[in-house]
Amino acid sequence: MRHLIKINTLVLLMMCLSLLATAQTKVKKALFIIADGIPADVIEKVPTPNLDMIAKQGKYLRAHVGGDKDAYNQTPTISAVGYNSLLTGTWVNKHNVWDNDIKDPNYNYPTIFRLLKNQYPNKKTGVFSSWLDNRTKLVGDSLAATNYVKIDYHADGYELDTVNFKHDKESAYMHRIDERVVEEASKSIKKNAPDLSWVYLEYTDDMGHMYGDSPQFYTAVEMMDKQVGKIWEAIQYRQKNFNEEWLIFITTDHGRDEKMGKGHGGQSARQRSTWMVTNAKGFNNYEKYYYPGIVDIMPSIAQFMNITIPVNYKREIDGISLTGPVSIVEPKVNLVQGAIDVSWKALNKDEKVKIWVSSTNNFKEGKPDDYKLLAEVPAGTEHALVSVKNMPSTFYKVVLEGRYNTVNKWIVPETKK
Repeated sequence: MRHLIKINTLVLLMMCLSLLATAQTKVKKALFIIADGIPADVIEKVPTPNLDMIAKQGKYLRAHVGGDKDAYNQTPTISAVGYNSLLTGTWVNKHNVWDNDIKDPNYNYPTIFRLLKNQYPNKKTGVFSSWLDNRTKLVGDSLAATNYVKIDYHADGYELDTVNFKHDKESAYMHRIDERVVEEASKSIKKNAPDLSWVYLEYTDDMGHMYGDSPQFYTAVEMMDKQVGKIWEAIQYRQKNFNEEWLIFITTDHGRDEKMGKGHGGQSARQRSTWMVTNAKGFNNYEKYYYPGIVDIMPSIAQFMNITIPVNYKREIDGISLTGPVSIVEPKVNLVQGAIDVSWKALNKDEKVKIWVSSTNNFKEGKPDDYKLLAEVPAGTEHALVSVKNMPSTFYKVVLEGRYNTVNKWIVPETKK
């Protein structure tokens, strides 16, 4: 009898511990903010106490946009182009948003919103933005091409309301719109707590275009910082009063030209220069030793939110998670006389790297590519020469698969300049 009592007591104790662990597991939520058109040098010299407060919990990072300069994936440093690079984790050669007209997005490259909804259909999403196209065209809210991905909470399109936000030459109306966007976002965070949210603020870019590097531009950055503080306050309210853990990323979509600071769109160092502020924990050596890009935010959010990215999508993503374990970075490929010279940097040398090659780009049309496993080598070698004589082509997609992450590069036909 005593033996039976001991067993029952042990079972009861284990059940209690299990229930306690379940009760203590926090619900994960993520939110990212794009504050338009602020180069890293400006964010570093203008007082931003709220960004600084968030960075103390995680990090401030210099980053870049624009893809690889003078390469097949070079990406215009233009607003909507940058937004979609964040949303999809890919450069422009894939997502196909080349300018702010957003004429023909390639929805075969899913956004972070769609990846979340595919795996967790009941999780809620939010978009709070001064620009309606962010939700309707980039995310593709309720479009057949995006599998009818649904944004559950949104506050946007205010730029079309010329009654309540009468347009003026000084763009003061855009600051008022940003204030409204932040108000609506903060209310929704406190009340609805969407699992994944995007907040977009435009006024800083308007002041940059109008005045360049100027007191007006710097004041707009300070205003943005106060707005971020209001959203951060709403997040703190949720974390204090509910069983939730929130991840936040604040970034920008492009820098500005060196001469006056009014323009962008090119590939100069300052136009490509951006930044990130986050409360994320558990940074890896990729963040420590390499130069992050805007495409790295999407996989970082996916890692935090426990989103499992299917293999066919994973092979296309250009970003690498800034947190959690990482195997390989910095892939390089070169076609040499019927073979592909492949190299990489190994951050975990005690594993194998699989080298997959396809000479098709069917993914662009929503169809599977014909990948062949051509080699499996120790990661620590950091290079391999793989023969493609049996699959002759001038175009190849090369995917390196490590234990913890996947990276890719393309070989494309040279074009005459």
